[in-house]
Parts: sequence; C-alpha cells; structure tokens
Amino acid sequence: MDRSAENARDRALVEQAREGRLEAFNQLVEAYQDYLFSMTVRVVRDRDVAEEAVQEAFFSAYRNLDRFSGPSFRAWLTRIAVNAAHDILRKRARRPAEPYPEWEDDSWQPPAPAAEGPEAVALSNQQLAAIARCMEGITDDQRTAIVLYDVEGYEYGEIAAITGVSTGTVKSRIHRGRLALRDCLGPTREPERG
Repeated sequence: MDRSAENARDRALVEQAREGRLEAFNQLVEAYQDYLFSMTVRVVRDRDVAEEAVQEAFFSAYRNLDRFSGPSFRAWLTRIAVNAAHDILRKRARRPAEPYPEWEDDSWQPPAPAAEGPEAVALSNQQLAAIARCMEGITDDQRTAIVLYDVEGYEYGEIAAITGVSTGTVKSRIHRGRLALRDCLGPTREPERG
C-alpha cells in the first residue's frame, strides 16, 4: 500500500475511532504494532523498553486522537513512541543490554539458502556485530535519526516532525552519525540507506 492510500485509510479509521468505534482503533494497532516495535527496539536497543514504549504509544494515541490532525498517522504515532521510549529510558536506571537483540535471535529470519556456507554466515555475523557496536557509540539523537532515515525510510521533514527538531538538525545528526559510523567501521565500509 502506498503512503497516500495508507494515510487515507488511517484518517478514516481515526475518524471512526473518534466516534467511539474501538474496532477501528484496533485496526490501527494491528497495522502498526510490528512496525512500531521494530523501529523502537532499533532506536532504544532494549526489547523491554521498546515493548513498554509501544504499549504506552498506543494508549497515548488513543487518549489523544482528537489532537491528530496531520496527514500521516504513522509519523504521528512514531513520534509518540520515540518520545515514550526516551521518557522510559530517563526514568529507568539504564542497564546494559545487547544493542540489537533481534540480530542474535535467528528465529525471526527466513532460513538461509543452502549454498550459503559457514564462512559467509560467520562474516555476516561479524559485520552485524561491528555495526551494532558502532551504533552503540553514537549519540541517541544520531541513532534515532539514522534509524528513521536509513532503516525506516522516513524523509528529513517527517523525521523533523517526529523528533521535534528542525530539518537542518536532522540532516546534521544523520551526517555526523554517519561520519562516526564510518570512522568506527573503517574507511571501506560506508553506511548506506537501506
């Protein structure tokens, strides 16, 4: 579904939910719960915090549906989830966690082709570990901007709206974060938008 069709569907469901139809809001939850968790766990690097933030984001969105006026419910909900995650992290005494636990859990990935040998798997795991280690070394703001842009595919303006900063600040965070990642990964591994 393209973004304009997604936005139209979401606006219709929001209107129905505002009229008291809980099933309409449940459809929004079903549409975005996996996306929201995946994005949030990459930003905060803690599955428990991500789960709590997603739950809080949906509660907050439901309580504040009358405040939604933008074209993109997805972007509005993303902003709520990112803010909730950062609030949770500020409240908790931060404990060490694996930076990208889903990369360690192979159950979520499709099976590898039979032609892929152990050397290729080992090299890939080393690369993922290096990326995770380097992502851990950049600031939270840079990591959030990079995940939203490079992983989730948001545009600069959408990220600015989600994070509450100017477009120039978003561009700066992405640029500085990428430079730090490049320095950490070495000159031959330039991060790319994926």
